Amino acid sequence: MKLKFITTIIFLISYTIFSQNTYVFLGSYNRDKTAESIQVYQLDTINGNLTKVTSAKNTINPSYLTVSPNGKYLYACTDTRTPNAGSVSSFEFNTKNKNLTFLNKQSSGGENPVYLSVHKSGKWLVNGNYTAGSVSVHPILENGQIDSLAQNFQYTDGSVNKERQTKSHVHSTVFSPQNDYLFLPDLGADKIRCYRFDENQKQPLVETKVPFTKTDLEAGPRHFTFHPNQKFGYCIEEMSGSISVYQYKNGTLKKIQRINTHPDTIISGFESSDIHISPDGKFLYASNRGKENNIAIFSIAKNGLLKNIGYQSTFGNHPRVFALDESGNFLIATNMNSGNVTVFKRNSKTGLLDKVGNEVKMENVTCVQIKKI
Repeated sequence: MKLKFITTIIFLISYTIFSQNTYVFLGSYNRDKTAESIQVYQLDTINGNLTKVTSAKNTINPSYLTVSPNGKYLYACTDTRTPNAGSVSSFEFNTKNKNLTFLNKQSSGGENPVYLSVHKSGKWLVNGNYTAGSVSVHPILENGQIDSLAQNFQYTDGSVNKERQTKSHVHSTVFSPQNDYLFLPDLGADKIRCYRFDENQKQPLVETKVPFTKTDLEAGPRHFTFHPNQKFGYCIEEMSGSISVYQYKNGTLKKIQRINTHPDTIISGFESSDIHISPDGKFLYASNRGKENNIAIFSIAKNGLLKNIGYQSTFGNHPRVFALDESGNFLIATNMNSGNVTVFKRNSKTGLLDKVGNEVKMENVTCVQIKKI
């Protein structure tokens, strides 16, 4: 009886410590200022349930989100898909009061911002503008607000597809493992652009000897991620439905593999979207929209090469962005067209996914970020 009581106490303490401080941030395409276009949930890391804690209104199309390293601030691409507009916005997240408070916003430096990242120092915000084909850098003030634009680089080159690649379309802004380089997959130009990032300079983006890596023609590079061992980089290609694998060293990429994100029976209509690697470095996950609406699962060999081991339906339509929690135990997918968010438990040994918890409904949900605070 005493042992059972002690076991119960230990479980309750563990539940409180480990389950109640993991937060899930959701963004959406929503032009209605009265709508809760950003929503925040707590993730129960025992059973995968999501419990809503707060939200934010009066924000137009917060299509992509990122959380500051200390978890105090949330940053969003706003006024996305708005002609001749585009902004980046900051919010303060108070874990004690469970409040999300708007702080300020600045011009994104170009039309249609779709991705943004915070430097590990918490002092810099970098965003990519898809329609404008540009990258912008803003300092972040001590109070979490975004300062005025420090740098903006505009690109004009395109590639061979006359419908989708008439000009540059920067689709993501990804820091290297040491945060000393910045990579910019450019869907419109079939390039992965690169800058050195000097956090101590007023204008931190510095041109490199190798300013970009060419991808295959009509690849449409979209999102990018690095292996935890820092030796490999992986780029998902929206238009070709492929993943290119690169050896990485000191800001340079050398391609070593290209593999489909879809079964060989699917030969057209690719809409590959997001890509992430489990914290243990053993498995890679990639989302397929359109005809498939699934997560492709790959094992990662010691030499960085991928092998497809299966597919998991996201139980919705158009999984634009998904995320893994820091423990690697959970994967959460956002299905934009069906407006639902699905939680999966990840098997650390097999890499496979099982649907768990409750399903959340959110109109036009586009993005998810998970942060243990």
